[in-house]
Amino acid sequence: MAGNRFEDAARVWDERYGTAEFVFGIEPNSYLARQAPLLKAGQRALAVADGEGRNSVWLARQGLRVDAFDISSAGVGKARSLAHDAGVVVNYQVSDCAAWVWNTDAYDVIAAIFIQFADPTLRAQLFAGMTAALKPGGLLIVQGYTPKQLEYNTGGPGVLDNLYTEPMLRAACAGLEIVELEEYEAELGEGKRHAGRSALVGMVARKPAHPVGDGTVPSP
Repeated sequence: MAGNRFEDAARVWDERYGTAEFVFGIEPNSYLARQAPLLKAGQRALAVADGEGRNSVWLARQGLRVDAFDISSAGVGKARSLAHDAGVVVNYQVSDCAAWVWNTDAYDVIAAIFIQFADPTLRAQLFAGMTAALKPGGLLIVQGYTPKQLEYNTGGPGVLDNLYTEPMLRAACAGLEIVELEEYEAELGEGKRHAGRSALVGMVARKPAHPVGDGTVPSP
């Protein structure tokens, strides 16, 4: 994101994160934590728009080698402190999602937790970038709010176009294999901004291995 749009968004999030309190708490997103059995120590992971670091720190505590970024320098500063206190190492960078370089086949795991600041145009770029950045066999873990969340008003952007549905996620991840995709309701207690009854969707999707015939050598 260029020019004033980047500066304005960074300013908004810096203001939100510019307190001693962790806005979304320090515990990982509950849906992400449920995926612990799918993770393996030593895997390379990326936490997208990671805010104050709760999810990247949790991934690092599982033994993964973690990169993370967020548009807010205030958020990233708190994330670095959280990682230090937890005794883990995370490679943090300050970056806008639109400016992040999505290196091809780079990650075993990508976590995209409540990245619903993205409108449909940016969202399409994000999912294309995340798909490209997954290694063959890599997992994309997504948590978001569904349109019913507008009735609860217990978190999220409050903008219908930015919310997720199962068909939208299937379309956005057309090149991936869906491992799990469910809409559900639950009580969230992730800081003050994600608190109370919530309408949620969770997805785990896997990037297929390169098909035979694309230049790779098939297994004997």
